[in-house]
Amino acid sequence: MKPIVTVTNLFPDVALEKLAPHCDLRINQTETPPTRAELMRAAAESLALVTYLSDRIDQEVIESAGKLKIIANYGAGYNNIDVAHAGKRGIWVTNTPGVLHETTADLTWAMILAVARRIVPADAYTRAGKFKGWGAKMFLGADVYGKTLGVVGCGEIGRAVARRAAGFNMRVLYHQRNRLPEKVERELNLEFVPLDDLLAQSDYVSLHVPLTEKTRHLVGERELALMKPAAFLIHTGRGKVVDDAALVEALRGGRLAGAALDVYENEPELSAGMVELENLLLLPHIGSASTETRDRMAKLAADNVLDALAGRTPRSLVPGWGHP
Repeated sequence: MKPIVTVTNLFPDVALEKLAPHCDLRINQTETPPTRAELMRAAAESLALVTYLSDRIDQEVIESAGKLKIIANYGAGYNNIDVAHAGKRGIWVTNTPGVLHETTADLTWAMILAVARRIVPADAYTRAGKFKGWGAKMFLGADVYGKTLGVVGCGEIGRAVARRAAGFNMRVLYHQRNRLPEKVERELNLEFVPLDDLLAQSDYVSLHVPLTEKTRHLVGERELALMKPAAFLIHTGRGKVVDDAALVEALRGGRLAGAALDVYENEPELSAGMVELENLLLLPHIGSASTETRDRMAKLAADNVLDALAGRTPRSLVPGWGHP
């Protein structure tokens, strides 16, 4: 009998075709996440699980595993998985690093330009038949060229975002736990500053930190109050890094010019007041959503599964995984 591999949601054909000859594939053909009972059943019968950020793989699900060798998350993030407990059980946990940062940086810049120049409300206005001719004060926005960009978290995605700022002649500040090598700072024209200074000086603040206990609500009421009233917050990282309720109040009260979100604190639920704000751009977690990138991510997830089925250490174990 071939080993059972369960994929918890729709998955690109290019990766399914890679896996199919080597296993008994069990595929959720809908975009509806599996129930908790279905996740536990899949963990009990499968040698490999291909999971999504919407799948909460906690201690209870892991304890239901029988022959499970690997949990292969389809994404760069993995905060949906209890990595430490999986490590204790000897179950590999993998993600898909190194293949989605450029695409996510592209979207970040689309969000910066869209919120600065009020693209979405201007589009809605035009579609509604309200455009009657050029107006000197119609949909006035903010310049991007020559302004200051603050990048919080300068990993693969943050650096890709910073690299694109050169085309806009921007000063680029960055903050993260560990300072980058001087060579990297020079190449990307980066200035390392404390977080409070970055928030106070930046016209655009872009968040790219992972979710940890230290980064949960990294940006809340105090931090938003440090930002310029004319500044914009861009968030494509992990939802709980921002206190969404505090952000809504800052936008509603005019203490911030605008914000653009691709992720949410209680995703997929939106916080109260969000949909009424014209100065808040809302996207449905599409940071890596290009056909080419999603295919690359899926093929890497499939390769991790095939490594595990062959008894090899998977090629992209998440940081911090290991036996006790």
